[in-house]
Amino acid sequence: MKITEIQQELIDEFSYFEDWQQKYEYLIDIGKSVPEMDESLKTDDRLIKGCQSKVWLNPEFKDGNLIFQADSDGILTKGIVGLLIRVFSGQKVEDIVNADTSFIEKIGLHEFLSPNRANGLLAMIKQIKYYAIVFESKSRV
Repeated sequence: MKITEIQQELIDEFSYFEDWQQKYEYLIDIGKSVPEMDESLKTDDRLIKGCQSKVWLNPEFKDGNLIFQADSDGILTKGIVGLLIRVFSGQKVEDIVNADTSFIEKIGLHEFLSPNRANGLLAMIKQIKYYAIVFESKSRV
Protein backbone atom coordinates (compact mmCIF):
# COMPACT_ATOMS: atom_id res chain seq x y z
CA MET A 1 0.00 0.00 0.00
CA LYS A 2 1.30 3.48 -0.83
CA ILE A 3 2.09 6.06 1.85
CA THR A 4 -0.78 8.30 0.72
CA GLU A 5 -3.24 5.39 0.93
CA ILE A 6 -2.14 4.52 4.47
CA GLN A 7 -2.37 8.19 5.47
CA GLN A 8 -5.92 8.40 4.07
CA GLU A 9 -6.82 5.23 5.95
CA LEU A 10 -5.63 6.86 9.19
CA ILE A 11 -7.52 10.08 8.43
CA ASP A 12 -10.67 8.00 7.91
CA GLU A 13 -10.08 5.99 11.11
CA PHE A 14 -9.54 9.09 13.25
CA SER A 15 -12.63 10.76 11.77
CA TYR A 16 -14.81 8.13 13.48
CA PHE A 17 -13.91 9.48 16.89
CA GLU A 18 -15.93 12.35 18.29
CA ASP A 19 -13.52 13.66 20.88
CA TRP A 20 -9.86 13.61 21.77
CA GLN A 21 -10.33 11.16 24.62
CA GLN A 22 -11.35 8.53 22.06
CA LYS A 23 -8.45 9.48 19.76
CA TYR A 24 -6.10 9.32 22.72
CA GLU A 25 -7.32 5.81 23.58
CA TYR A 26 -6.91 4.78 19.93
CA LEU A 27 -3.31 6.03 19.91
CA ILE A 28 -2.65 3.96 23.04
CA ASP A 29 -4.15 0.92 21.28
CA ILE A 30 -1.84 1.54 18.31
CA GLY A 31 1.08 1.63 20.74
CA LYS A 32 0.03 -1.67 22.28
CA SER A 33 0.01 -3.26 18.82
CA VAL A 34 3.62 -2.25 18.09
CA PRO A 35 5.78 -5.39 18.32
CA GLU A 36 8.27 -5.43 21.17
CA MET A 37 11.73 -4.28 20.19
CA ASP A 38 14.64 -6.44 21.22
CA GLU A 39 16.45 -4.89 24.18
CA SER A 40 19.77 -5.15 22.31
CA LEU A 41 18.44 -2.60 19.79
CA LYS A 42 17.59 -0.04 22.47
CA THR A 43 20.92 1.76 22.21
CA ASP A 44 21.78 5.43 22.45
CA ASP A 45 22.46 5.68 18.71
CA ARG A 46 18.85 4.61 18.05
CA LEU A 47 17.35 7.08 20.53
CA ILE A 48 15.48 9.96 18.93
CA LYS A 49 16.70 13.26 20.30
CA GLY A 50 14.05 15.81 21.18
CA CYS A 51 11.39 13.46 22.53
CA GLN A 52 9.98 13.84 26.03
CA SER A 53 9.90 10.05 26.41
CA LYS A 54 12.60 7.68 25.26
CA VAL A 55 11.93 6.58 21.67
CA TRP A 56 14.11 4.10 19.83
CA LEU A 57 13.96 3.71 16.07
CA ASN A 58 15.77 0.94 14.23
CA PRO A 59 15.93 1.08 10.42
CA GLU A 60 16.66 -1.88 8.17
CA PHE A 61 17.09 -1.61 4.42
CA LYS A 62 15.64 -4.67 2.73
CA ASP A 63 14.78 -5.28 -0.93
CA GLY A 64 14.74 -1.55 -1.73
CA ASN A 65 12.43 -0.74 1.18
CA LEU A 66 13.05 0.71 4.62
CA ILE A 67 11.67 -1.37 7.49
CA PHE A 68 11.36 0.27 10.90
CA GLN A 69 11.16 -1.15 14.37
CA ALA A 70 10.33 1.22 17.19
CA ASP A 71 9.68 1.33 20.89
CA SER A 72 9.13 3.88 23.61
CA ASP A 73 8.99 3.97 27.38
CA GLY A 74 5.84 6.12 27.15
CA ILE A 75 2.53 4.51 26.18
CA LEU A 76 1.21 7.52 24.25
CA THR A 77 4.56 8.13 22.60
CA LYS A 78 4.68 4.48 21.57
CA GLY A 79 1.29 5.02 19.91
CA ILE A 80 2.59 8.06 18.04
CA VAL A 81 5.69 6.27 16.78
CA GLY A 82 3.48 3.26 15.96
CA LEU A 83 1.36 5.54 13.80
CA LEU A 84 4.46 6.71 11.93
CA ILE A 85 5.77 3.16 11.54
CA ARG A 86 2.44 2.15 10.02
CA VAL A 87 2.81 4.92 7.43
CA PHE A 88 6.51 4.64 6.60
CA SER A 89 7.74 1.11 7.33
CA GLY A 90 8.05 -1.10 4.27
CA GLN A 91 8.15 1.85 1.88
CA LYS A 92 10.72 2.79 -0.74
CA VAL A 93 13.28 5.30 0.53
CA GLU A 94 12.48 7.88 -2.15
CA ASP A 95 8.78 7.70 -1.23
CA ILE A 96 9.63 8.32 2.42
CA VAL A 97 11.91 11.25 1.57
CA ASN A 98 9.22 12.86 -0.61
CA ALA A 99 6.24 12.04 1.64
CA ASP A 100 3.91 14.79 2.72
CA THR A 101 3.05 14.59 6.42
CA SER A 102 -0.04 16.79 6.38
CA PHE A 103 -2.11 13.77 7.45
CA ILE A 104 -0.95 14.62 10.99
CA GLU A 105 -2.83 17.91 10.86
CA LYS A 106 -5.81 16.23 9.15
CA ILE A 107 -6.24 13.78 12.01
CA GLY A 108 -5.86 16.69 14.44
CA LEU A 109 -2.82 15.33 16.22
CA HIS A 110 -1.06 18.70 16.54
CA GLU A 111 -4.05 20.24 18.36
CA PHE A 112 -4.00 17.41 20.88
CA LEU A 113 -0.30 17.23 21.70
CA SER A 114 1.52 19.30 24.26
CA PRO A 115 4.35 21.45 22.81
CA ASN A 116 6.93 18.92 24.07
CA ARG A 117 5.12 15.98 22.47
CA ALA A 118 4.62 17.95 19.24
CA ASN A 119 8.37 18.58 19.16
CA GLY A 120 8.94 14.87 19.75
CA LEU A 121 6.61 14.01 16.86
CA LEU A 122 8.57 16.32 14.56
CA ALA A 123 11.82 14.75 15.77
CA MET A 124 10.46 11.28 14.94
CA ILE A 125 9.46 12.35 11.42
CA LYS A 126 12.81 14.07 10.92
CA GLN A 127 14.68 10.92 12.00
CA ILE A 128 12.60 8.66 9.73
CA LYS A 129 13.29 10.94 6.76
CA TYR A 130 16.96 11.19 7.73
CA TYR A 131 17.29 7.40 7.67
CA ALA A 132 15.57 7.33 4.27
CA ILE A 133 18.02 9.92 2.90
CA VAL A 134 20.99 7.96 4.25
CA PHE A 135 19.80 4.66 2.77
CA GLU A 136 18.87 6.38 -0.49
CA SER A 137 22.41 7.78 -0.84
CA LYS A 138 23.93 4.38 0.04
CA SER A 139 21.83 2.62 -2.60
CA ARG A 140 23.18 4.97 -5.29
CA VAL A 141 26.80 4.10 -4.56
